[in-house]
Amino acid sequence: MVADAHKETLGFQAEVKQLLDLMIHSLYSNKEIFLRELISNASDAIDHLRFATLSDETLHENDVDPKIYVAYDKDARTITVSDNGIGMNREEVVEHIGTIAKSGTREFFQSLTGDQQKDASLIGQFGVGFYSSFVVADRVTLITRRAGLTPQQGVRWESDGQGEYTLESVVKETRGTDVILHLREGEDDLLSGFRLREIIRKYSDHIMAPILMKKEDTDKKDKEEDEQVNRASALWTRSKSEISDEEYKELYRHISHDFGDPLAYVHSRMEGTHEYILLLYIPERAPFDLWMRERRHGVKLYVRRVFIMDDAEKLMPGYLRFVRGIVDSSDLPLNVSREILQHNRLIDTIRSNSVKKVLGLLNDLANNEKEKYATFWKEFGRVLKEGLAEDSGNQETIAKLLRFASTYNTTEEQDVSLDDYIGRMKEGQDKIYYIAADSYAGAKDSPLLEIFKKKGVEVLLLSDPVDYLMGVELREFKGKQLQSVSKGAIDLSKLKDLEDESSDEQKESIGEAKDLLEHLKKVLDQQVKEVRITTRLTSSPACLVVDEYDIDPSLQRLLKATGQTLPSTKPILEINPHHPIILKLQHETDEEKFSNWAFILYDQSVLSLGEQLENPIRFVNRLNELLTQL
Repeated sequence: MVADAHKETLGFQAEVKQLLDLMIHSLYSNKEIFLRELISNASDAIDHLRFATLSDETLHENDVDPKIYVAYDKDARTITVSDNGIGMNREEVVEHIGTIAKSGTREFFQSLTGDQQKDASLIGQFGVGFYSSFVVADRVTLITRRAGLTPQQGVRWESDGQGEYTLESVVKETRGTDVILHLREGEDDLLSGFRLREIIRKYSDHIMAPILMKKEDTDKKDKEEDEQVNRASALWTRSKSEISDEEYKELYRHISHDFGDPLAYVHSRMEGTHEYILLLYIPERAPFDLWMRERRHGVKLYVRRVFIMDDAEKLMPGYLRFVRGIVDSSDLPLNVSREILQHNRLIDTIRSNSVKKVLGLLNDLANNEKEKYATFWKEFGRVLKEGLAEDSGNQETIAKLLRFASTYNTTEEQDVSLDDYIGRMKEGQDKIYYIAADSYAGAKDSPLLEIFKKKGVEVLLLSDPVDYLMGVELREFKGKQLQSVSKGAIDLSKLKDLEDESSDEQKESIGEAKDLLEHLKKVLDQQVKEVRITTRLTSSPACLVVDEYDIDPSLQRLLKATGQTLPSTKPILEINPHHPIILKLQHETDEEKFSNWAFILYDQSVLSLGEQLENPIRFVNRLNELLTQL
């Protein structure tokens, strides 16, 4: 680092250099979006200034009219985008321009696919639109001053994007930011007033601040007049009939920094006791930081078209954190704070109606646009499942939207709804059966499903970590109880069209194996609560289940993994009295052999649950000893 009192040369953070290389190659086919990104940043700066001046009017500095100015110089081969927004101080320039000072940087790069179109979308979602300047420029100069600071506290940042940037103090009379692009060779088509106006109207017509350019009237060359290029009206305040689909999509790209289109959107004006407007979007692809719950930047809050904040977590619950959009209220105070949002009945009303609108939109997709809903579910299904615990008031609506893998299909695609399941239930079946495991394969191949497969009873296969909420939060659906096949006793005797074992035959099996059950219980007394004849198995010798009111095994594993201490409970060992190993055990008189077989059965059952053995070496030694005796 070379430094003096006013100027220093710094190295880019490694991720910035990687991002610049990636961006130039990924975005070159859509290079005109650089202007959209710079104007979007300028608009955000003006919004933040507007909010800041609510509590400190001196920040206006005798310049109360917000504006964005776009200019070009053919001789110098530069394009300049200027704003009179909040501006930045020296530390903020380093933080926002010199580095990617965000959590999740590593996750972002891991999300990149090599597909230029998909990666371009991810770049936008990461919120680094400023760097798109280097797609068309080989040198970028930024001059800025934060509102409220003296003219001598301006900052000049400059870089060629090759690994370093310079930072120096300069005098800047006006607040705000100027971004000057020194164009690459071959980009001269951008040095045209017509071309720049075309790009602005295409991408930024909805920006609320006026975007100004010099008039290009050949008859008035001596007049230095400005003209407004964009419409500069809050799109969401207009009637839906006046807004084109493309305008909706462009506003989405502006507020989400996504380069793609939304999957769906809903625009609603609420009138009555309170007036507010909702414009909410569902993205087509999940952002890289979807699972970082502390990152809340989905819904922007406006009050009478004045921007207030862009991470109003009170407006949307965590399980809908993928939603992007705008809420504009006519009734909230302009100086609304986060503290006020925490205790405001109007905010609660807005949130409730926003959630209903989003869930209604998803329900419409599920019923009428199944391909779109399949896309949504693939991207956001696991997040939506969190709503079972977070939003009890809408639990039934959320449950209808859930999709699962099941034994009805041969793939792990989650496309079975609870309504689908109920529609295929056997005559006499009164429960919705499911199994939770650490993986789809672990659920699909579990021995606990043997009797269900034999009798053609469908079972939902749950393998997402969040699926433990099913058993805890959703006890029934449309009057049908949800039953884990890992818990309690399984009784399929009410199914009219199936040939179940008669109760007499079941009692006979229990009677014949009574001594064996007692013997196994004695040997495994420290490991199991009970040993009983199974109602689940047809080809496996034994399995482990838990009592009806105990915690499901999959949830136990999850809670243990998070370091939680659980109450001590023992599982139940169920044995198949018709299996050759069990039949052999009934006649085993050697106590040591019997004990070895008992522990082998127990350990095998532990493994089939996806659990780890407490002592794998002992299991291997017992198994080897039994094998040598065969």
